[in-house]
Amino acid sequence: MTTTTSGWTLADLLAGRRLADVLGHDVDEAAVALETVPYAPGSPATGGLLRLRGGGARVFVKVLQHVRHWPYLRFLPPAEAAHFVAFFPWSEELAAWRPHFVDRLPAGLRVPRLYEVVDLGDDRVAVWMEDVDVADVPWDVDRYARAAWLLGAFNARMCEPEVLATTAFEPDYGLRMWVENALEPQGFAALEDDAVWSLPAFARHPDVRAGLRAARPLVPGVLARFATLRHGMPHGDASPQNLLVPAADPAGFVVIDIGFQTPAPLGFDLSQLVVGLAHAGLLPASALPDVERAVVPAYADGVRSTGTAIEHAEVAATYAGALLVRSGFTALPYREAASATAGDVDERADLVRFVLGAADRHLATG
Repeated sequence: MTTTTSGWTLADLLAGRRLADVLGHDVDEAAVALETVPYAPGSPATGGLLRLRGGGARVFVKVLQHVRHWPYLRFLPPAEAAHFVAFFPWSEELAAWRPHFVDRLPAGLRVPRLYEVVDLGDDRVAVWMEDVDVADVPWDVDRYARAAWLLGAFNARMCEPEVLATTAFEPDYGLRMWVENALEPQGFAALEDDAVWSLPAFARHPDVRAGLRAARPLVPGVLARFATLRHGMPHGDASPQNLLVPAADPAGFVVIDIGFQTPAPLGFDLSQLVVGLAHAGLLPASALPDVERAVVPAYADGVRSTGTAIEHAEVAATYAGALLVRSGFTALPYREAASATAGDVDERADLVRFVLGAADRHLATG
């Protein structure tokens, strides 16, 4: 029996099924190797990432789990944890394979082939899907612009009434839940913690603290403005890490790991497209102004390609508002504050400066 370091065995993931039946073709199970794929444990609905290779199989398996299984749940305040368990839609990622989503992807975007969703019991499922062969290509400005155009075309199509009818959540529900239940403990409290900001690595950035304090009152206005705009179902977490570039079609993207599917205004998906690599430490913040200049007009053009009218300023303001609320107040390494090096904080401080700059550039004119 093949076992991974995550504790999942092939038998666990099949839950009584035959591998050949799940994949739809013959497989030599004795020759299959199962390996764990590292991932950030901060993802509450992810219970494991694994690959199967050999014996005629090349498959990626993602275990989705109810958030009550999340190891980090115990670190949340009891009331916040109880609310999180009650409302978080842990299996929402499966919406990527539903007709309302797949049928509206423009040419150039696709989802991985889905083989099977295996019920593991106890509110866990194993999602058996294509293991995408990813091209070894850089995310240059042209690739960002291409992704933004495709996201604009996709998001515009997802504004249709029959798409919005697939969710029971009100517009901006996910973002409001983030503001009400996460920003205070994860962002605002640390912002006002003098013990954190007296640490040498943080104390060297008083302008960042001042900028965040000045931006905090903008959050209610961002939410109020969003409520007045057209909404559609977004990707939800459209970072470059979730837009795989397939080796077989390096001009296109394979969409993975969609976020909380609650209606959001056009431009919302741009925020994570712009900062995703920088947030992961894979792109310097100094590169982000060029990325922003490329993606905002490209996204607007993608929206317009569907016959939907939109102004550049509307896209820019929605992008900047989502960026501020989702990434501005929680980008600094507060959880590791005591052990964070000056380099760690410097990098994230530059990211925050970019986020604050985007708010200054776009929120007043949107």
